[in-house]
Amino acid sequence: MKNKLVPWKKDRMVPLGFSEDPFNLLQLEMNELFDTYYRGTGNFGRRVVGSAGWELSETDDEVRVKAELPGMDGEDIEVFIDENNLVIRGERKEQKEEKKRNFHVSEMGYGRFSRSIPLPAEVDADQAKTKFKRGVLTLKLPKTDRAREDRKRIPVHSG
Repeated sequence: MKNKLVPWKKDRMVPLGFSEDPFNLLQLEMNELFDTYYRGTGNFGRRVVGSAGWELSETDDEVRVKAELPGMDGEDIEVFIDENNLVIRGERKEQKEEKKRNFHVSEMGYGRFSRSIPLPAEVDADQAKTKFKRGVLTLKLPKTDRAREDRKRIPVHSG
């Protein structure tokens, strides 16, 4: 039977008798809660500022980080290195243009955010380069000489 009915399918069809067990009902509700959260809708799952996409990659010479920060300006973002963690903080402020406005729906994310990302290698913060364009922050963090030298290849012997 290729298309079995399982409790976590999007169409919410469940096998007969499945919903009679209270633990199964709890599982269905938790699945729905997490589905809502990861879709970024509903009150619990409303996206917060800074929760968009993050990307961390590494080459032999540097660590690269990209962060999606839509709706932000470069001057609202703070970047620093604390120990071996890259910290990105910011605040997206609500624009107060219309004073007599009744909201019927608001899924805009406003407020502060902070993200701490452990770095895979020691970097030279003084030589870091940043670029902020179209809501994407790109960081190029050169590795220290020590970090480049510390990488040792270990031979693998079979047999």
